[in-house]
This record gives sequence, structure tokens and C-alpha cells, in this order.
Amino acid sequence: MRGTRTTPLRLGASVLALAALLLSGSACASDEGDTPSGGSNAAAGGTIKAGLKVAFLPKQVNNPYFTVSDNGGKAAVAEFKGEYKEVGPSEASASSQVSYLNTLTQQGSDVIAVSANDPNAICGAVNQARQGGAKVVTFDSDTNKDCRDLFVNQVTGQGIAENQVKLISDAIGGEGKIAVLSATANATNQNAWIELMKTELKKPEYAKIELVTVVYGNDDDQKSFQETQGLLASYPDLKGIVSPTTVGVAAAARYLSTSQYKGKVALTGLGTPNQMREFVTDGTVRSFALWNPADLGYLAAYAGAALASGVISGKEGETFTAGKLGDYTIQADGVVVLGPPTVFDAANIGQFDF
Repeated sequence: MRGTRTTPLRLGASVLALAALLLSGSACASDEGDTPSGGSNAAAGGTIKAGLKVAFLPKQVNNPYFTVSDNGGKAAVAEFKGEYKEVGPSEASASSQVSYLNTLTQQGSDVIAVSANDPNAICGAVNQARQGGAKVVTFDSDTNKDCRDLFVNQVTGQGIAENQVKLISDAIGGEGKIAVLSATANATNQNAWIELMKTELKKPEYAKIELVTVVYGNDDDQKSFQETQGLLASYPDLKGIVSPTTVGVAAAARYLSTSQYKGKVALTGLGTPNQMREFVTDGTVRSFALWNPADLGYLAAYAGAALASGVISGKEGETFTAGKLGDYTIQADGVVVLGPPTVFDAANIGQFDF
């Protein structure tokens, strides 16, 4: 759903390059509302302060998805002349982010952008950070709504559910057994999407599709690979797999691409074009989807900076300008929505580089 934006989001070939290019300009958007280089970053109703200390705390570091999203945040912080850092655990466990939050609080962070591994496990540390003066923005995966100031959501959960179910239905011809390969069992966003997918599958047009199981790869490449292997051993008549996590879908594609199931078991999910290009090219995957993760990090940084600068307080209906992405409106429960996902397939995947 895009109704709260006043500037349209466009993904294109010039979106991103990897790593180094992301540092110089990772956000993909309309040219409308661009902030001139070196100028002030006027937001709706105020100006973002220079010198803000902005920290990104992903579910896990060295995860390609979060490398891209956090570098999007880094580009935004450079635009409004703040100080950026990224810290985080190497494993996406429920409580692994607590010690990092405590350290960031002690260091006097103005803004903390965190993708939560668990909706409740970090709430105590988040509230301490807020009491210490930090504005806490969750992105990608939320905490309990009382534990943060804003949640920057990549898309609506309903939009993800509709997208993923349609893609797998199209890939398997509308009938057969499917499974879900998720991230961690406690991941807020994953669980919400899966429940909505179950509801979506109850629609008459999907009556011939049966969801047989949900398994968890813990956003670990090798475990996700093994879970894919286990799924096909347990369900030899499986027709398709949905993996709404970038680590999981890439690992599943890698397994399928060299197995007897290539071309027989369909796979879709949420992945980056650079991860999935070879698997689309070789026919392992027909199509998959994702938002622009760099834009997600970019928007999270601007949302946090607007809070820390007093431009917004986090109330429903308030608006702020997120640099090149344009204007956004805060929805109910302190949610800001980036926009709808893009579907990637053989016809368009060559146009993207992230």
C-alpha cells in the first residue's frame, strides 16, 4: 500500500551498486524532493539537526540483506551530516541484541535503528535507551509497539502475503503441496507474514494448494540449506517452497539448482536480485520479490533523525521528508510504510543491481 506517500518510489537499474557504491548513494527514488548537496535537510515542519549520532543494529551483521539496508542508512546519515555506526551480533538469536543496545545507550546514541530478532526480548534494553535520550526506530522487524518510537515497515504484511501466495500459486499451476522456509521461530515479521499467508491460502482460488509445514533456517545459510534438503526428504511430493527471507531463499535455490528437484519443485520468496540472478537465469527460480532494502535503511535513518530533531513526535498523521524518497505520513501505532514489493523475473532482473 502506497497511499501515505506523496512522492512515488521507483526502483531502477541505477538503484545501487554493492558495498562501495552504496556508500555514495544507495537510495533509489524519484528526483522530486532531493536535498541539494551540502544544503539543509528541511523536513515537514522543521530541520534535521547536524551531528546526530545514528547507530544501526541489524538482526545479524554480515547478512547481505542488512549490509545493503544499513548502507542505505549510512548514505542518509551522510546527507544530514550525522555520525553513523553499525554494530550487531553474528547470529540472529532472540537476546543477542541486548548487549549492543546497552552499549549504544552508554555511548549516548541519538538514534538507534534496530531490526528486532524477537518482539519482546529486547524491550527492556530499548526502553532504557529511550530513557537515556535515544530515539529508537525499528525497521524490517518490529518489537512490541510500546518498546519503540516508530516502526519503518518495508510493506504491509497483507501485501507480502498476497504477493508470496500468488507467486507460488503461479509457479505450481495453482495446486499441490507447499512448505514455508522461514528465518527464526521468533521473528516478528516472518510470523506475521506466515499467518497472513495461511489466511490468504483459504481463498477459493487457492483451494487446491496445501501448506504442509513451516521450518526454520534461523537466517543461517547452512541450516537453511539443510532444512530445504530435509523438506524434500520428508515430502517427496512437495510442489513448492516459499522462503520470505533473503538468506533462506538463496540457500534453498542453491540446493535445488544442483538437485534432482530442479525444475520440479518451485521456489519463491524474498531475495535480492544479486543473490538470485544466477538461479533465475538457470531456471531454478521463476520469480521472487523484494522491496529495495537500501531505501528501507535510508528511510529508517531519516525517520529517526526527524524524531531526534523534534520535527515529529511519532504521532499518527504527522509527516516528514526522507531526503530523496520524499514525504511520508505516520500511520496508526507509529508505523511508516516504505511501499509495495517489486517482483523480479527473467524479464527484468538484469535491470537491478543490489
